[in-house]
Amino acid sequence: MAEMTPMKRQYLEIKEQKPDCILFFRLGDFYEMFDEDARIAAKELDLTLTTRDRGKEKQDQTPMCGVPYHAAEAYIARLVQRGYKVAICEQMEDPALAKGLVKRDIVRIVTPGTVVESSMLDESRNNYFACVFGENGAYGVSFCDISTGAFYLTCCDGALAVDRVISELGRFAPAEVLRGGEASHNDALTAALNERLSCCADQGAAVLFDPQTTAQTVQEQFGKSLAELGIDRQPVLWRSAGALLRTLRELRKVSLTHVRTLDYYDTGRFLELDLTARRNLELTETLRSGEKRGSLLWVLDKCCCSLGSRTLRSWLEKPLMQPKRISQRLCAVEELSKRTMEREELRQTLGDVTDLERVTARIVTGAANARDLVALSGGCRPIARLRALVGGLAAPMFAVLLGEMDDLTDLCDAIDAAIVDEPPFTVREGGLIRDGYDAEIDRLRDVLSGGKGTLAAIEAQEKEKTGIKNLRVGYTRVFGYYIEVAKGQVGQVPDSYIRKQTLVSGERFITPELKELENTILTAKERITALEYEHFQALRQQLAAQADRILRTANAVGALDVLADFAHIAVKYGYCRPEVDFSGEITIRDGRHPVVEQVLKDSLFVPNDTALDTQSSRVAILTGPNMAGKSTYMRQVALIVLMAQIGCFVPAASARIGVVDRIFTRIGASDDLSTGKSTFMVEMSEVAEILTHATNRSLLILDEIGRGTSTFDGMAIARAVLEYAADPKRLGAKTLFATHYHELTDIENELEGVRNYNIAVRRRDGEIVFLRKIVPGAADDSYGVEVAKLAGLPDRVVRRARELLKKLENGVPVKTVRVAADDQISMTNLENDSLRKRLEQLSVETMTPIEAMNALFELKKMI
Repeated sequence: MAEMTPMKRQYLEIKEQKPDCILFFRLGDFYEMFDEDARIAAKELDLTLTTRDRGKEKQDQTPMCGVPYHAAEAYIARLVQRGYKVAICEQMEDPALAKGLVKRDIVRIVTPGTVVESSMLDESRNNYFACVFGENGAYGVSFCDISTGAFYLTCCDGALAVDRVISELGRFAPAEVLRGGEASHNDALTAALNERLSCCADQGAAVLFDPQTTAQTVQEQFGKSLAELGIDRQPVLWRSAGALLRTLRELRKVSLTHVRTLDYYDTGRFLELDLTARRNLELTETLRSGEKRGSLLWVLDKCCCSLGSRTLRSWLEKPLMQPKRISQRLCAVEELSKRTMEREELRQTLGDVTDLERVTARIVTGAANARDLVALSGGCRPIARLRALVGGLAAPMFAVLLGEMDDLTDLCDAIDAAIVDEPPFTVREGGLIRDGYDAEIDRLRDVLSGGKGTLAAIEAQEKEKTGIKNLRVGYTRVFGYYIEVAKGQVGQVPDSYIRKQTLVSGERFITPELKELENTILTAKERITALEYEHFQALRQQLAAQADRILRTANAVGALDVLADFAHIAVKYGYCRPEVDFSGEITIRDGRHPVVEQVLKDSLFVPNDTALDTQSSRVAILTGPNMAGKSTYMRQVALIVLMAQIGCFVPAASARIGVVDRIFTRIGASDDLSTGKSTFMVEMSEVAEILTHATNRSLLILDEIGRGTSTFDGMAIARAVLEYAADPKRLGAKTLFATHYHELTDIENELEGVRNYNIAVRRRDGEIVFLRKIVPGAADDSYGVEVAKLAGLPDRVVRRARELLKKLENGVPVKTVRVAADDQISMTNLENDSLRKRLEQLSVETMTPIEAMNALFELKKMI
């Protein structure tokens, strides 16, 4: 084997520290990758794989590839998106000053959950890193978004602890999850992470979750004792939070001074939705394509800045359960909906606010450049106007937001005084600091540019010293700085002058002072760059010390943007203010589906009423044909409840919403091939989870329970589920139950609290028309054959289905009819047949002979 070079040895030593990462190794203006890292990067990034060892044997050659350092961010983003971890290894000293091999070290590790660069993030959503630690059946679950400083913590315990952990992970949708203790080997949690959440998951070493070390880490980070933070009773809480903080510090290689507030919450503090409900209700993305368009968030998110979009998503993921807090939001929305001028000016001003949270995170973690500082200044300037506008509003929530909002004028002034309007991308090549900010930088710039001011000062000084009136100090690129004296006055030149050049008109000299000036010029650029970077670092540290002020203001601006957004869409779409209380009722008049009504282009959405309570109308059985709108109606009710509990106006004429603790959905199903579960098994698993977790304050959306098995089995299961949900002694939850089993409608007469409803349908000229209206009573028919016809089944199949249906309904045995290939077609039984329709279209009286022959040929082919 060939002898290893010092640089390769250095690379391998650093690579050994992080063998699970792709190492970006800084060499001059490039990040280079070697060996297996190079092979992976070349494949994932479409880079050319090369080597510097072309003269060596193939087995001794080192594969390598590289990317320019100034463009590395885009390449790193692509690797992280594919689930890789990237370790950034920088040169720790100036190569020009280094003796021997330049010192290098890993300065940070980029993983899906530790990204702070704006180019790698979706500005409309948080990027959480989660940690789950389990012990004795209890689990601590913590979430941190290092790009904004948000930190949440909760505890899940009891018989359903793992289910609650999965639900919380679904709520926050983390990009990366760290597991420890019992969470490391829980099969249900592992399956959920791999198959349903699709996030990067790692096992943490036991030492990472040490009780004493994690407790100390948490207390140091947040500046409070465990008791003051409210997490001293459950060790799993601080062990999860502490391990997460230690991991983030290790990966980022910096202190997380912007993570200052720990938000500890009980799992019952927010309305809960499991992963299935979030998917079925299409809250943030659609079921089919996974896109935002077509989801509830798509309808609601008309926010003016990224702070508002992230806050809206957070509110949507964590609906409130306290009517008082919900009412505060609704009062603010109502006031803005009535004050059009103030609302529009507020929204226009909010549009000028930049992403203060993520800029601050980059400042605190040392990743910010001068452009980030300029963006921070520009984004803070509108806040003074926002404060003035909010000060003129009366709702109590606006007073709270005003108290949290700082205009940050002093920080803006500090940035504007120091940084040029359009700074370069890099911070180590100068051009950042504004003229007039530092006298030494100004002097060096003057010297570097030919130094008119410096030359004038030297010239005046030499004239006074020598008495030579026409003495002139100049500069050329060839000879540098010189003193020129006319030939008639050369005799007055002092001995300290050194002759440099003889001209026709005079002589040129240099002095020790001019030599020093030349030396200064040679080092001026490096000195300017160093001074500018020092000033930039000092300013960045000054801003980092004010992170609390900036983040508190950012949170207030985000909430203000959402309130203005809710008012905007309420006016635009005709939403009403819901009444939210603990009544247990869900009473909606003329409710509409917020998404479907926006995507309908050629028709108006038909509104419908809803009346559910905990007494006489606990369960609504909904019957009617497929495609008539049952699923849309049920989803609509769930979404209206959800919108009300985030403090948003709702698509209805009026609404009274009794606070719901959980929303469950069982809508549609398909085989789960990855786990070997059939459609029916998937359906039953979901129903089992609903009946296990639901309470009498929950809302259940159940669509066609039991359809995946035989008729009688399915009907029996559906009836049993209905009885269980309706019985107040067992569950008594508010339930919308859609079914095609018409026999279940008899339950209305047998169980208290059950009501029948159906989708109105009208027959017209042998066809059916869906009226989309929910009316009391059971459906008189399933209209299955008619729906099949609408779907495009051939007419002969539809006719045969009608015949078979009539026989089955009358109890007549059914036999298969075989048709011989040469059977004649009856010309008296061609109703709705394609042949009859074609004959009716022919105009025999006006046809030419050739047209008649062609028509006859066409009819023969049809037969």
